[in-house]
Amino acid sequence: MEDRDPSTAVSSPAFSMENLTLDDPLSPSTRFSSPAELAPDLPSLLDLAARGQWRSVIDKVARARTTSLLSKPHEHLIYLAFNALALHKVRRFTDASLEIDSLSPADDRPDDPFHHPRFQYDSYPEIYPTLRGSMLPFSVRLLYADLPQRIGNRPESLDRLYSLLSFARSRSGDAWPRRAAFVLGALACNHFIHREFDVTLSLIRELLAANPSDPVLLSRLGYVQLQIGDVEGAKESFSLVEGMKLSGAEFENLVGRNRALGFIVAKDYVAAVREYEVCIERDPSDAVAVNNKALCLMYSRDLSDSIKLLEGTLERVPTAALNETLVVNLCSMYELAYVQHGDIKKGLSNWIARVAPDDFDSSCTRT
Repeated sequence: MEDRDPSTAVSSPAFSMENLTLDDPLSPSTRFSSPAELAPDLPSLLDLAARGQWRSVIDKVARARTTSLLSKPHEHLIYLAFNALALHKVRRFTDASLEIDSLSPADDRPDDPFHHPRFQYDSYPEIYPTLRGSMLPFSVRLLYADLPQRIGNRPESLDRLYSLLSFARSRSGDAWPRRAAFVLGALACNHFIHREFDVTLSLIRELLAANPSDPVLLSRLGYVQLQIGDVEGAKESFSLVEGMKLSGAEFENLVGRNRALGFIVAKDYVAAVREYEVCIERDPSDAVAVNNKALCLMYSRDLSDSIKLLEGTLERVPTAALNETLVVNLCSMYELAYVQHGDIKKGLSNWIARVAPDDFDSSCTRT
């Protein structure tokens, strides 16, 4: 059973569609003004991606490649980036790697494997008389770094991620500090997942050095501190967050979830449930609060109510609540509560197949 608070993990930065449409980098005077100007039918691709229809993205790219829709070098790169990202999302990692490898990245240049002139606007003055710099979407660099670990080679991914971090820090322009922070967050997540907490803490503190008043980062620092048994340090981090006195349901729920974690550490599950109930009343789509309230109910030997809570939330707010951690926990509860749990999990799996986005990992139902 996934019984740890999902928020205790340093959240993995999802590959952002924004990374596909940002020039890499261009001066403000030469940037494309809109997705429609950047590549043919790009708004349609962005819409499919936003709705999680990744298989449709793959089909759309395949059709575009067999027609005359794409005519300029940068358009082919953008569609390649979308295709590789979509393959990654549906867990076709080998195919995604082959797509990136088709660009022939230079293994002898870990600092910039995509330094070849063919990726530069300058190499095509007849097509781009006013553009300079790289036309490569940043997501291609991210995927190049991330994919090896998906097919069993984590050391290679770490090497590439740290090289990408150095590359991003060496660049100038408004986009690059944000990109560097994105990679730093990906590294923190990677080390956290593998329980390398000292490195994780160091990376989070680097992020905080650039943004010391970020309540989410401070909370994540507290979560990692709890993992290593530094309860007092976590309390201090959570206290700093609470002391910010920001407004809005999102911040108030963050504070409430932090407070509930303190009760969980003290094994006061009744008090934790009360905190989560306040969060859920404020925002019924707070999947972390719902999931953790259910776990606290289970720890309090109220398995029936914990199952009802998760089932009810999936029914009321499926878009917000449908995540792998919540479904894994619900299936584990089914296994504890019912002898014939296989049929119940099969019904859940069939429902997920109808409503979930393409990148949802249906294997989490363990049917």
